[in-house]
Amino acid sequence: MQDRSRIICTEMYPTFFRIGNFDITSFGVLVAIGALVGLWVFGRELKRSGLPASAGDAAMAGVFGGLLGAKLLWVAEHLGEEPFRGLLGAKLLWVAEHLGDEPFRDLLFSRGGMSWFGGLAGGVGTALVVMWRQRMPIIPTLAAATPALAIGHAIGRIGCFLVGDDYGRPSDVPWAVAFPRGLPPTDVPVHPTQLYEAIALAAVAWLLIRWRRRNVPDAVVLGRYLVLAGSIRFAIEFIRVNVRVVGPLTLAHLVSLALMIIGCAMLALNRREV
Repeated sequence: MQDRSRIICTEMYPTFFRIGNFDITSFGVLVAIGALVGLWVFGRELKRSGLPASAGDAAMAGVFGGLLGAKLLWVAEHLGEEPFRGLLGAKLLWVAEHLGDEPFRDLLFSRGGMSWFGGLAGGVGTALVVMWRQRMPIIPTLAAATPALAIGHAIGRIGCFLVGDDYGRPSDVPWAVAFPRGLPPTDVPVHPTQLYEAIALAAVAWLLIRWRRRNVPDAVVLGRYLVLAGSIRFAIEFIRVNVRVVGPLTLAHLVSLALMIIGCAMLALNRREV
């Protein structure tokens, strides 16, 4: 099994190609593809709902806010780990010192080093500011964005798999994979939790589109998305290797729980329409 995993890993390419001293990584490319596909899906959902196309401005702002939030929360999640100091110096301080040069290149195309929950908070928070300033309907616009969020997240997780980031605990299941060039490297077969999450999120995206086509109320669609996305990550987190902060729970567990509570509250408030 381990030999098979190594063969799989040698066929992966964390770096697609180089331009001078700059690596074009599979993670960065998949994040960019996820953002573009998400923006396209969001545009279609806006049109389907009769919402203004100007909501795309909020989505674009959300992409950049999401990248920053994803990096910052990833740093917070890894505060207790030894590689943190080097990563902090190499990434965040570099970005701060060279803010006028290329602040997003290193952020977007680095090999991993991002947290989806931070991206969700930063992206939605930034988008909410734009929506508020442009006086857009908040709940309908967020509900229209849910399929895009799920699809973009799923594509990003494939990027995590290609660079060997965010994998799970050691396992002897037939589909376990070793990441000798991963972040961090491991020659021991582990759960490919990135693929678990990508598959689950693809199913969630299909459900969200189906519900919206059936004219399920926006608050219900948004509540279901929060519950499902939070539940998926909460369950998968038990077989990942992140630092535990409260008993057996990680920071991602706590954020997932918060999302599920918010989603359940939205569903309870609209229980007649669920």
